[in-house]
Amino acid sequence: MAIRIRRIWDEVTERWWFAVVDVVNVLTDSKDPNKYWYDMKRREKDVELSAICRKFRMKALNGRHYQTECADTEGMLRIIQSIPSPEAEPFKRWLAKVGQRCIRHRPCFDRSPSMARIFVLMTK
Repeated sequence: MAIRIRRIWDEVTERWWFAVVDVVNVLTDSKDPNKYWYDMKRREKDVELSAICRKFRMKALNGRHYQTECADTEGMLRIIQSIPSPEAEPFKRWLAKVGQRCIRHRPCFDRSPSMARIFVLMTK
């Protein structure tokens, strides 16, 4: 059976939101992705993974609807960076390449003085 990643479109934020446990299920070998996500949130206290999530009512495999922690694309990419799994590595490498391209094109840092300082230090 193919693993499905549940998602929902939010009219308020005008973004797609994805079920975190579904992504955890795909990217880890965990038999219990809910517990894996719970442990991950406890382990990564400095990142505050829960703070980048919102709960949406989603249909589970048992047919019932539950409040499910979801992240938008940016949040999901941050969560994936915290997953120590070989399956997450392609995403991490892709993010590094995108970041490298962004650094080359300085306009990425126009809105953030702290990022501009980092850019200057990295390019010296």
